Amino acid sequence: MAESFPLDEFLDVAVDASKIAGEVIREAFYQTKRPEHKGQVDLVTETDKACEELVFNHLKHSFPNHRFIGEETSAAFGTDELTAEPTWIIDPIDGTTNFVHGFPFVCISIGLTIEKIPVLGVVYNPIMGELFTGVLGQGAFLNGDPIKASSQTQLISALLVTEDTTERDKPSVDAITNRISKLLYKVRSVRMSGSLALDLCGVACGRLDLCYHIGFGGPWDVAAAAVIIGEAGGLVFDPSGGDLDIMSRRVAASNGHLKDALVDALKGSA
Repeated sequence: MAESFPLDEFLDVAVDASKIAGEVIREAFYQTKRPEHKGQVDLVTETDKACEELVFNHLKHSFPNHRFIGEETSAAFGTDELTAEPTWIIDPIDGTTNFVHGFPFVCISIGLTIEKIPVLGVVYNPIMGELFTGVLGQGAFLNGDPIKASSQTQLISALLVTEDTTERDKPSVDAITNRISKLLYKVRSVRMSGSLALDLCGVACGRLDLCYHIGFGGPWDVAAAAVIIGEAGGLVFDPSGGDLDIMSRRVAASNGHLKDALVDALKGSA
């Protein structure tokens, strides 16, 4: 079904939208921010809202009949239903806490689903000047150069990335720390960057070997990067080992060799 759509044209418009938002993020990055709290530690800024509006408007101008899901609009209006229609899924700033603190792992994430399947992804870090792109069946790229997942075959030699939770109740924090504690015995080391989209792109380009996260914000964190990983020869799936459901707030990813080992390790750390 996706092949009947002009995906190259869609990609060009999405890249343009990411660059427009990226300029706003780059300008605001070194300025004083006035974040609002969405929860005890989860933040949103005026830049998040402005960038989402810019991206939405740019895409809607080109594709007025497409559907749209965005982090801030979904948070405000609950517009997060995924249908079979072409649907743009947007995180205007993935890594808002990083943005507020001046930590440069910040990106715009723009994904497109058709028939509920991710078919196109753009993840742009304007602070570090890195643009990840992927289109179903056409490969994955970083700043225009092809990328591929790592060739690591040993779990004990793998670099795993995960994230903590924005919840600060004891059961939530304990679940995260206990899982990480058990996994540390099985992998070389664990990282947290503060941006799930960039975590997944790190697996796609071979900087990282494994990723998992349970309980993240929504489909805008994974819709774009899921395409990029798959096109780079990696795998993206549910932490149980089943197929990825981008609406489930559960994701795992690996290079092409370590999926089974990661799934087994996650079962042992539950």
